[in-house]
Amino acid sequence: MSQALVQNNEAWIELTAVVGPEHLRPATPEDAVEAVQPTGVIAPGTAQEVAQVLRYCNSAGLTIIPRGGGTQLGLGNRPHQADFILSLERLNRVIEHAWGDMTVTVEAGCTIGKLQRVLQEHGQQLAADPMQPERATVGGVLATAESGTLRIRYGAIRDLVLGVEMALPDGSVIKAGGKVVKNVAGYDLTKLAIGSLGTLGVITRAVFRLHPIPVATATYSATVTTPSEASKLVLAILDSHLVYTGLQIHARCADQVFVHVRLEGIPESLLDQYAKLGRIAGDHKFAECAGDVWTARQKLFVNASSSVICKCCVLPSQIGSLCNALFQQAEQEELAVKLVAQGTGLAEVRLDAAGQQPLMTVLRALRSEVDRLEGTMTVSQCPVAMKDELDVWGTVKDALPLMHRIKQKFDPGQTLNPGRFVGGI
Repeated sequence: MSQALVQNNEAWIELTAVVGPEHLRPATPEDAVEAVQPTGVIAPGTAQEVAQVLRYCNSAGLTIIPRGGGTQLGLGNRPHQADFILSLERLNRVIEHAWGDMTVTVEAGCTIGKLQRVLQEHGQQLAADPMQPERATVGGVLATAESGTLRIRYGAIRDLVLGVEMALPDGSVIKAGGKVVKNVAGYDLTKLAIGSLGTLGVITRAVFRLHPIPVATATYSATVTTPSEASKLVLAILDSHLVYTGLQIHARCADQVFVHVRLEGIPESLLDQYAKLGRIAGDHKFAECAGDVWTARQKLFVNASSSVICKCCVLPSQIGSLCNALFQQAEQEELAVKLVAQGTGLAEVRLDAAGQQPLMTVLRALRSEVDRLEGTMTVSQCPVAMKDELDVWGTVKDALPLMHRIKQKFDPGQTLNPGRFVGGI
């Protein structure tokens, strides 16, 4: 359809009336989602405008792909259809920083980097470090449930959310939760929205609980010879009384493995904690290193258009078994592997090969091992062509019928992100 025809059709006219002509534009090839080309990009300026856009598209049988910073558009299945990208770029304000209560209310299009800079003025932080903070938005982080390396100390992103505001396909705007830490009203609905990949509604605002910025931070690294040794060292640290805010295994190959530990507090306590770390580590020597090791998982996605990146979640005690199976299979297929695993048991793996078939072989073997360990595995990114024969969400058990019923309740018209979530939701 030509641009002139697009801008004169009924949907374009109706949506222009909602957001204004300057906030609706034809989509370009850069706006495509997994090679599915939308018609236009619309940028509402308020939650009410988001709701109006959703209501019109729902009634007209049009589909919407919500977009924040676009950092994780490769996550999930290819959408069945994409008529409009709904950009949250204009909903980018920090509404209220109640620093005395250690809470903040922020719009969903605000980037994590901008939010953290506002909070830093009062010595506070959102205790989450998702990838690409200068691009990743509050809404995108919530929709994908992306937490980062701080999760081991402060919990997942859902543990930091007190409430959300969300626009639904029927045109309503609902609120769940509250602005104070002890408020648990709407708890289930808040948790339901987090990690739903924008398939139930569009998050327009969130309220977070905050934490103080530590006085001092130090990162220490140890080199070990095998993933199994690294796993044992991590388990020893997990079983200790150390107060760490980061615990990570970084393996570039089977015999080049590092363990990273981040400690926070006052300078005197860091010295004491480091001495304890040395006693726990035994023959393994930890030395202070640069804090950029905590961006290792983000670096997995650099120049990765032909790579496969997957997220595996197992028990912390099973990381060694997962690593051994991964590197053994990768060696057989002559694949390059990089792994970054958190002490929580969440491991992110990058696979590189000259062809697609070796990638599929290792993926199937890795998924089989994860299933054996009763964990979960999701393909975060892969070449689009692979998604025709690959279930990126992996093994889904008895929760799928319930998930379909929830989708039917919130979005019976399949307006939002159709087909991208688990089980084709």
